[in-house]
Amino acid sequence: MTSTGIKLHAPAPGWAISADVVVVGSGVAGLTAALRCEAAGLNTVVVTKARLDDGSTRWAQGGVAAALGEGDTPEQHLDDTLVAGAGLCDQEAVRILVTEGPDAVRRLIATGAHFDESEEGDLELTREGGHHRRRIAHAGGDATGAEISRALVEAVRARGLRTIENALVLDLLTDADGRTAGVSLHVMGEGQHDGVGAVHAPAVVLATGGMGQVFSATTNPSVSTGDGVALALRAGAEVSDLEFVQFHPTVLFLGPDAEGQQPLVSEAVRGEGAHLVDADGVRFMVGQHELAELAPRDIVAKGIMRRMQERDAEHMFLDARHFGADMWEHRFPTILAACRANGIDPVTEPIPIAPAAHYASGGVRTDSQGRTTVAGLYACGEVACTGVHGANRLASNSLLEGLVYAERIAADIAAERAADGLHARVPEPVEHPDRPAHPLLAPEDRFAIQRIMADGAGVLRSAQSLEKAADQLDRLHADARDALAENGKTSEPGVDTWEATNLLCVARVLVTAARLREETRGCHWREDRAERDDAAWRRHIVVRLNPDRTLAVHTTDSPDFPPTRPTRQRPQEQ
Repeated sequence: MTSTGIKLHAPAPGWAISADVVVVGSGVAGLTAALRCEAAGLNTVVVTKARLDDGSTRWAQGGVAAALGEGDTPEQHLDDTLVAGAGLCDQEAVRILVTEGPDAVRRLIATGAHFDESEEGDLELTREGGHHRRRIAHAGGDATGAEISRALVEAVRARGLRTIENALVLDLLTDADGRTAGVSLHVMGEGQHDGVGAVHAPAVVLATGGMGQVFSATTNPSVSTGDGVALALRAGAEVSDLEFVQFHPTVLFLGPDAEGQQPLVSEAVRGEGAHLVDADGVRFMVGQHELAELAPRDIVAKGIMRRMQERDAEHMFLDARHFGADMWEHRFPTILAACRANGIDPVTEPIPIAPAAHYASGGVRTDSQGRTTVAGLYACGEVACTGVHGANRLASNSLLEGLVYAERIAADIAAERAADGLHARVPEPVEHPDRPAHPLLAPEDRFAIQRIMADGAGVLRSAQSLEKAADQLDRLHADARDALAENGKTSEPGVDTWEATNLLCVARVLVTAARLREETRGCHWREDRAERDDAAWRRHIVVRLNPDRTLAVHTTDSPDFPPTRPTRQRPQEQ
């Protein structure tokens, strides 16, 4: 088959290296996949956008959810996950997560991650929203992600894996048959590799994290610009459930004009007994859900937004003054420092909070082995849609998903390579003459996209707000397209323009899906369609990018989540 994909405007690669596997991303999913591939004897290269420890994993405060405690079981973890997912989880995908999860955490510990323990030497487990058991393993109180990142980065360096840092991946490379043959990338800064180049490999693992920077206020770092989802779309892969963006209920409110990454106030603070209150000190979540402040995140975020509307307030408060200084300093030192750095002392005053974009439950559509609809292309972690999260991610399931599905991807790649003979196939990327180039946006368009999405596709959505957002995004897209068509001009290729173009790509898909889903489900809240509609919408919205840059949309029933992959053609024996 021939490629029907799209590419970014970029210079031709000026250098190239080869590998068996290229892993794009250096969070828990990417580094776990890379370590397992390397352990299977595969020549593995890790490409990451900034430094190895600069992704979203480092910022994870809460922990890793797994049935590790006495009296807890995978079945109970499964039940909590399905409830949070609001009818759209793929049950088999969740069962894989909860049954393989405990051993995956133990292997992470064996890799070198140190989790907090009780005086008796047992894992010190806590609760978060949506969990009926204490099953969250944490490190350094509220620095779990930083500890996991440290352990995995040290393991990668100790084993001598090849890494390319400060590299933005541009497009998927394919061979004459349309199979994956590596990636093109742009390396920023001086080093062994610089400028636009390529890594040739028959297997590519996308572990690029989220797309929170598509909104004005987010907990995601600045590198989270949806690059993996946009690359997959341009390559012809399917994306599913992108309308389900989880807004973390408790993000430190820094003012109405604050933009970019905002400090997270972990759900674990509520797990330890903090209360959500309004300006009068009233606990408004009591009576809204049996778990009150520990309800699933979509319910808490909605509860906060409703109270803000009722009181015409810009934020609510999280009150944990009863913790005392000692508990704050030992259990939540990171959050305490962030609050104090912004003029708030949670030991003596309530914390001003408001919801902000946090996690994409949808992403590149995969099967239970992490395989996408493009042969040789895999995805895991936040960039992927495995079916685990459904319409709303259960707290602390994300790090676990990264562990479990990264290991499954590595096993699948190793099995396929073994079937072909290790290192047997050297990919030969070809330039497909019918592959059109995507026009680039101007760097300042990034901020326009963020404002459009915050206003029209944030926590509160409606047909009117989404239509306005769609029109504004379409205008940005049309202006760039028309400029290219009329005079052959596009914005100058560069990191800022590529990121803005990727953000527009994922924003258009998100808004398209959100307009189509005329119901409220999980973290997708339609003010004009306030009820969940299982009869019409217990379905997944799947999107592809056509060669003419229009979107092809279809829906699938919830039980039919795993995608159909192209039949793999194996070489005939001689």
